[in-house]
Amino acid sequence: MFSKELTELLFQVIKSWQVIAVTVVLVLYISLVNYAARAHHKPASVSKTKPKKKEKTKAAAKPDAKTPAEPEVTSQD
Repeated sequence: MFSKELTELLFQVIKSWQVIAVTVVLVLYISLVNYAARAHHKPASVSKTKPKKKEKTKAAAKPDAKTPAEPEVTSQD
């Protein structure tokens, strides 16, 4: 029977106007703090959001003929 009395008391406490008022005030306060934090945060600059495209030079686009693309593998027996 102890648990029945405890649950009834718990429901009465939760339904009390003081608990409801404090809960509403806390939710409004947290919302206000989050809004202020987001409003105060500096937005990212345009240069950071869109990286500049680097132009390919002719030397970078064309590999050097003297250096092979892959090193040669020689087997030593």
